[in-house]
Amino acid sequence: MECTNKNPLRVVYGDFTLGVHGEGFDYIFSYAQGGLESIVKNGYEWLYRCPKPTFWRALTDNDRGSKFHIKSGGWLAADMFVDCKGVEVTVDGVSQGKPCAPENNKYGSDVYANEVKVSYTYETITNPSTTVKVSYTVNEQGKVTVCVHYVGTKGLPELPVFGLRFIMPTLADKYIYNGLSGETYPDRKMGAKKGVYEIDDLSLTPYLVPQECGLRMDTEWVEIVRHSSLNNSRKDISPQTLKIEKVDKEFSFSCLPYTATEIENATHHEELPPARRTVLCVYGAVRGVGGIDSWGSDVEEEYHINAENDIVYSFAIS
Repeated sequence: MECTNKNPLRVVYGDFTLGVHGEGFDYIFSYAQGGLESIVKNGYEWLYRCPKPTFWRALTDNDRGSKFHIKSGGWLAADMFVDCKGVEVTVDGVSQGKPCAPENNKYGSDVYANEVKVSYTYETITNPSTTVKVSYTVNEQGKVTVCVHYVGTKGLPELPVFGLRFIMPTLADKYIYNGLSGETYPDRKMGAKKGVYEIDDLSLTPYLVPQECGLRMDTEWVEIVRHSSLNNSRKDISPQTLKIEKVDKEFSFSCLPYTATEIENATHHEELPPARRTVLCVYGAVRGVGGIDSWGSDVEEEYHINAENDIVYSFAIS
């Protein structure tokens, strides 16, 4: 491919990965792991695990009272285990299929492009199963547009949430976002105010029993700030920032030290593991939390997530 731009993307076709490189950024897309394996900005790593679709949030007391987990518990297993069924690489609008070994041998060492898109298709272990397609489109400046599409399937129980989960190598120092103030949910946001807020305490809300918390609704953008690294050769790391921003419509997110499963497994806060990672979930749909009478009444109908309907949303990593 001809190099027609001043700073084009350099594409590296590996045996099991695809590398996309530019000025100040390096991305690695894995075929074997089924996802975006590495985001390096200015030499600093932002991923500990490949982002994967997430379908579960930790239960609330109201969820337990209404037995939501009995009706929709299959989504917990789907959240833990999801199968990547297909990968497609598209370079400058032309599909390359899945160019892993030995197909990658036809590419030279210096391949350039203006745009690279990598799409992953996942299949859930629910019964019946359904699919989720996640695509990453990288432009010349290194901005990554992420499009997520859940395919609604008849016969599946209501969803707790639907989104994409990022796990970062170390605990964030803080995050700054433009959205609603405080902890907000679809049925708990009337008193919130829109603005820019800085949160420097990632610990869970101190409920008696660890449970779902920390969601932020109607978000324009969020910046995660970290300085620590798992690279012991780096002695002095200045604060680094990764920004997630809306593409067409606002999104919801949570930024906590634990996955939903880790929170679910703890009956007291001292049972939680040490806070080592940053778990950022960017959501396209969130179920309400209810709490109408504190004794288990179901969430009002308009705040349910029907798993038989498609969910499509997008955001950008910049």
